[in-house]
Amino acid sequence: MSTTRNNDAPDMGLFWGCFIALIATSFGFIIRALIIDDWEASFNLTQTQKGELLGVGLWPFAISIVLFSLVIDRIGYRMAMIIGLICHVLSAIITITAKDYTMLYIGTFICALGNGTVEAYINPVVGTLFRKDKTKWFNILHAGWPGGMVAGGLLLMMMGGVSWQVKVGLIFIPTILYAVLLWNKKFPVHERVAAGVSYKEMLKEVGILGAFIISLMVFKQLGVIFGLGNLATWVVIILATGAFGFYTKSLGKPLFIVMLLIMIPLAITELGVDSWSADLMAGEMGKMGISGGWVLIYTALLMMLLRFFGGPIIHKLSPIGLLAACAALAALGLYFLSSATGGMILLAATLYAVGKSFFWPTSLGIVAEQFPKGGALTLNGVAAVGMLAAGIVGGPFLGNVQDKQVDKEVAAYDAANNTQLHSTYVVTSKTGIFGDYMAVDGDKLKAATNEADKTIIGGIQQGAKKGALKTVAILPVFMLLCYIGLLFYFRSQGGYKPVLIGEH
Repeated sequence: MSTTRNNDAPDMGLFWGCFIALIATSFGFIIRALIIDDWEASFNLTQTQKGELLGVGLWPFAISIVLFSLVIDRIGYRMAMIIGLICHVLSAIITITAKDYTMLYIGTFICALGNGTVEAYINPVVGTLFRKDKTKWFNILHAGWPGGMVAGGLLLMMMGGVSWQVKVGLIFIPTILYAVLLWNKKFPVHERVAAGVSYKEMLKEVGILGAFIISLMVFKQLGVIFGLGNLATWVVIILATGAFGFYTKSLGKPLFIVMLLIMIPLAITELGVDSWSADLMAGEMGKMGISGGWVLIYTALLMMLLRFFGGPIIHKLSPIGLLAACAALAALGLYFLSSATGGMILLAATLYAVGKSFFWPTSLGIVAEQFPKGGALTLNGVAAVGMLAAGIVGGPFLGNVQDKQVDKEVAAYDAANNTQLHSTYVVTSKTGIFGDYMAVDGDKLKAATNEADKTIIGGIQQGAKKGALKTVAILPVFMLLCYIGLLFYFRSQGGYKPVLIGEH
């Protein structure tokens, strides 16, 4: 089917429908980030459990985006849109009626599946509509993510003390809107299909190495969810990768493998920190009488504006040069955020926001421009690995860093001051993906009659939150080194040039 009009002009109605669909995914993200403390109070969650809920809002995305990328050219983009719509509606209903941690987890899981389904079709649709200027239009499309965070965040802030169940219901606004905009649209045939590139050729772009990375992250997490032992999980990984390699007889494109690996620290730097930023900044912002959520909204607003109007910047620096500059800024921003106080938080947050703004869409643009034969699979494969990294590692990692730091510092305080705070309050033994850990029992701390105990432990907790940002700042430094290497690689190839596989 054709989506073009007036001498092949792209159907902008289709584009804006995809844009609103992405806004719906970020509504779920910002709602979860800003009501996570309400969930903590309602269900007595530990910091690691909060991290797991923030994480499950991300990693199931990868399962749906990978599965749909393998079949989406056969089932069609419309079917993917309908499935994503069903997931968004169902997840909201389950979450609103949740009675315990398990229901929250299931509702968030289904929402993430819907988010992955949405991105599985919007990325190849936009890549096909604007195949000669992909990086620019991917940045404009993905302005919908921070745009949704700004709109959703402002609505949440204005709602004040309204119940979290009502706040979750906000996701119905963009969901209904994108359903109306896309329902009667004609979706395009992907440029890979139009150019006659076979399904096997698409798989060869990923190859056995790419399949191993994707399978490792997907099945490791599924193994945890379904209680598979480590041996059984590895058997599944090896069988899946082996079957893929036997069929394709390809190692995969080296540049694609590099982009896959870089997406791991990239996603943790952007999405992992975004998941926690309102909570991490709550203490310092609270001293100024401002909610920590405003940090997230402010950085999202900057991201939205930069992505919308970043076309000239992309053309000036080249996609790889832009990513290198962004990695440097993100590292500086996170480092300064870990120690900033008062008005300096705004400056540090600005550095971080500018740095992370172009990470995700520019990476997608590079993959789409360099591997058009890979179709939806290469394009969505890097997105899948990124979401898996943010969900499996990023959210729980930042929570676990805090729990362990608090455990250590409360014990040290007891030793120095001959108190028993640790044995009184740090008594919750838990097991997460990073092993066993001790955490503060939130109910016991709230019920404490000694206000001095609350003040001491609260101060230690706030210090641990900011310290987590310093820990994660090393990731964009690693990314910067990788991008510098890629700059030298493309220079040896005569400069960065998009690859075209033929005209429609």
